[in-house]
Amino acid sequence: MTKNVWGGRFSQEPDALVNLFNASISFDRQLYAYDIEGSVAHCRMLAKQGIISDEDASSMLVALGEIKRELDHGGLSENDDYEDIHTLVEKSLVEKVGSLGEKIHTGRSRNDQVALDTRLYVRDVVQEVMTSIQACQKAIVSLAESNLTVLMPGYTHLQRAQPVLLSHHLMAYYEMLKRDYVRFEESLSRVNVMPLGSAALAGATFDLDREMVANELGFDRISRNSMDAVSDRDFVLDFLYNASVLMMHLSRLSEELVLWSSQEFGFLVISDAFSTGSSIMPQKKNPDLPELIRGKTGRAYGNLMGLLTTMKGLPLAYNKDMQEDKEALFDSAQTVLMCLRVMGSLLGEVSFRSDTLKAATEKGYLVATDLADYLVGKGITFREAHEIVGKMVVLAIEGNRELHELSLEEMKAYNRQIDKDVYAWLDPQLTVGRRNIPGGTGPDAVKNEIEAAKRLLRTEEG
Repeated sequence: MTKNVWGGRFSQEPDALVNLFNASISFDRQLYAYDIEGSVAHCRMLAKQGIISDEDASSMLVALGEIKRELDHGGLSENDDYEDIHTLVEKSLVEKVGSLGEKIHTGRSRNDQVALDTRLYVRDVVQEVMTSIQACQKAIVSLAESNLTVLMPGYTHLQRAQPVLLSHHLMAYYEMLKRDYVRFEESLSRVNVMPLGSAALAGATFDLDREMVANELGFDRISRNSMDAVSDRDFVLDFLYNASVLMMHLSRLSEELVLWSSQEFGFLVISDAFSTGSSIMPQKKNPDLPELIRGKTGRAYGNLMGLLTTMKGLPLAYNKDMQEDKEALFDSAQTVLMCLRVMGSLLGEVSFRSDTLKAATEKGYLVATDLADYLVGKGITFREAHEIVGKMVVLAIEGNRELHELSLEEMKAYNRQIDKDVYAWLDPQLTVGRRNIPGGTGPDAVKNEIEAAKRLLRTEEG
C-alpha cells in the first residue's frame, strides 16, 4: 500500500530525495493527538449528517482510539517514511478497518486538517505558557516579599541614579510578565477559530455541520473564509511574537542576575546547585543558567523573523512554504517553557547581599534629586534647584565626599534657606520612604503592589 495520500495523477513514483525533502513526519509527529482528536470530531459529524453510516463511524472511532493509544506508548515509531502525521494516522486507520478508513477524509483536505491541528496545538501550548508565567511571577513576588526592606541603587544608563527598594526593582519584572500573560491570553481568541470544512481552499461540497465540529473541539467560532482559513498563520506569528517579547523580558532579568553576581557588583549569590564551574580555572563559579536564557532569546527572535519572511510573499491560498511554521513554533514553545521553568527555579536559589546593596546607595550622589526637591519645598523653582544642587555635587566630588558629608555652612553658601532639616533628605532610607505614591518605591506602595499581585495570581489560578 502506498504511503502517500496522492499519486493517481502521477506516472512515476517520487524520487527518494523528493520524499525526504517533502516530508514533515520527523517534526509534526507531535501533532498526532490533535490530528486524531480532529478526525474523531469529523467522523462523528459525518455520521450525524448521514454522509457515512453510524456503523462505519463506530468502527473508525474505535480504530482511531487504538491508534491514539499506540502512539501514546511510542508505537508506530518505525513509520517515519510516511509524508506527515496526517498520512500516518489515515493509513494506520486503513490498516485497521480496510478501505472503510479512506472515508475519514471525506469533506476535508490536508490543508484545513493541518490548520486545525496547529490551532489545537497552539491553544494548548498558550495555556501551558500562561501557567508557567504564573509560576515565574510567584517566584518573583516571593523574592520581593522576602526582601521588602532592602535598599539598592536604581540605575539609568547603567549609572547609579536614585535609591530604590530591591523589592520594587524585582516587581518591575512581575509587571513585564503580567503583560506577557495578558498578551498570550488575548491571543487565544484569535487561535480559537475552527477551520475544518474549508477543505483545500474553496470549502466542501458536502453538507458539513461545521458548528458541531467547532463545539465538540471547544472552538469559539468557525472561520468565515475558506481561502483565509487554510492560509492563515497569523495565530502562529502571534505566538512567536509573544514568545519573543517574553524571552526579551527573561533575558533582561538574566542580564541583571549575571551582572549582579559578578565580583564587580557583588549584589547577589546564586547557589552552587544552580551554577557551574570551569574546566580549567578551579576558582570559577559561572552563572550559566541566566546566560543560556539570555542566549536562547535569539532563537525566539529568529523563529519569528523566519516565519514572517516565509509568509510575506505567499499568494493565496495554501503553499507548501507554510510547512516551515511547525519547527519554528515547536522550537519557540519548547524554549519558552523551559526558560520559564528554569527562571522560576533559579529565583528560589538567589541570595541578596543586603549590606552591599545598601552601601551602594550611599555612594554616587543618589540623593541629589531629593535635595533639589527639598529646595523646591523652600519655594525655589525646580530648574533653579537643579542648578544649585549640580554645583553642590561638583563641590562634593572635588572633596571626594558625598552630599551628606557637606557641612551646613557649605550648603548655605549656595542657598541661605537650607537648614539642618536638609540632612533628613540626604538619607537614602528616608528618601525611599517619601515615595509612597501608587507605583512608587516607598515601602507601603511596594507592599501594596506585592499584595495586589498575590491576589491577582490567586484569582487567575481559580
